[in-house]
Amino acid sequence: PLNPPIETTARTDSTGIRVTRMGPPVMLIKENSVMNATELREKTPDQLREELDNLKKESFNLRFQQATGQQEGTARMKSARRDAARVRTILTEKAAAAAAE
Repeated sequence: PLNPPIETTARTDSTGIRVTRMGPPVMLIKENSVMNATELREKTPDQLREELDNLKKESFNLRFQQATGQQEGTARMKSARRDAARVRTILTEKAAAAAAE
């Protein structure tokens, strides 16, 4: 027998976290990407640089944990790397906007 098609619906719960519901059996996935681009664009360049420093430190600590075998999951490594890239992109956008003025 063929499996029924997987239906995907997404919504944002009361805490602002995106929750994805995937077909039968019900499985809730919380995408806890701490940052999104709209929140980051509201910050000043100094705040963004501080955020980037924090993400670099977190990334270093996660790599250290992985090397010593203390890390249980690797998903946060990927999200920290992507969040850092997102911050760098917005810093570049702000610098280009300031140069254009």
